[in-house]
Amino acid sequence: MEELINQYRYLVGGYYGVSLMDEYDLKEYMLKDIENYIRDFIDVNPIDNFDYKKEAELIKDNVSEKRKLQDALLVLNKMNGPMDLVFLVKKKLKKYK
Repeated sequence: MEELINQYRYLVGGYYGVSLMDEYDLKEYMLKDIENYIRDFIDVNPIDNFDYKKEAELIKDNVSEKRKLQDALLVLNKMNGPMDLVFLVKKKLKKYK
């Protein structure tokens, strides 16, 4: 169960990482795709006694931008996301190194 929680956390972190990408013109479409992916994940892997919304809020408020961008790379890789977005995320991540 801990593994499912960790997967959920990086999916949500990835969502918020993509939300940071204002320079990407199709950001809203990608966010909708990730949101649907997360919903499908929850439907297939329900976690008993787990507050998904509360966890998502904690991630939104407490996880660093760098971590969200790293999670975004994981999510985009898992979803075979657009390479131009992957390159933009990597470029933005470079400012943290």
